[in-house]
Amino acid sequence: MAETAPRAHDRDADAAGTAELFLRLASLPAGPERDRLRQDVIAAWLPMAERVSRRFRKCGESPADLRQVAALALVHAVDRYDPRLGYAFESFAIPTINGELKRHVRDHVWSLHIPRRDQELRAAVRSAWARLEQRGAGTDITVAELAAEAGLTEGEVRRGLDADGVHHTLSLDHPVAGADELPLADTLGRCDRALELVIDRQSLKPLLDALSEREKYVLYWRFFGNLTQQQIGARLGVSQMQISRILSRTCARLRRQLLAAA
Repeated sequence: MAETAPRAHDRDADAAGTAELFLRLASLPAGPERDRLRQDVIAAWLPMAERVSRRFRKCGESPADLRQVAALALVHAVDRYDPRLGYAFESFAIPTINGELKRHVRDHVWSLHIPRRDQELRAAVRSAWARLEQRGAGTDITVAELAAEAGLTEGEVRRGLDADGVHHTLSLDHPVAGADELPLADTLGRCDRALELVIDRQSLKPLLDALSEREKYVLYWRFFGNLTQQQIGARLGVSQMQISRILSRTCARLRRQLLAAA
């Protein structure tokens, strides 16, 4: 994000008439007169705060939120500024507003929330990468080179690089290159419940083979054919109550055998 200084005529327009106002503000006790003067000073410098907020317009945060953060930082700067120390208000206010905006972006403009230490490592690694590129290091910059440039360990550099990938996330509808333009959601793996049952099914197979023909038919028609107990009884020429007892007895025996094998 570009951080160009405000134009000279903009600075002059902001500063016109406020030097004396700041001196009066510092000398006035708390009260309505001081409150009115304070509001006048804030209003005079508000355009400058909005200009500073525009430097962050490409960070992904809404312009309205950035203006609000900058305005609040300006209020804090006005309240803390002491004209008797001899330096211009602008030289104190702009770093204050910049700092608040950077903190806001660092803490809020992340698609995924990650620890602040990782955010700081990301910023340090990006700065080191930019410096190395400016010195002609090219694009094949190693982790060791980044660590030496940033004064970090290689592990910290890797954490910073990993954090760089979560600043902005892709939509699940985003097309994936090289996958016939499939949306990202269609390329992600899903939990397959059938895989979790493979071991149970393999363990159950020899136990099912050992059942009587009648027990096999009853289980098959009930759990795979979706027949009612009464329909199964009609096929086998027995009552619904008998089918119920066969099902209960067979399932209980299979459960005991599986638990014993486990």
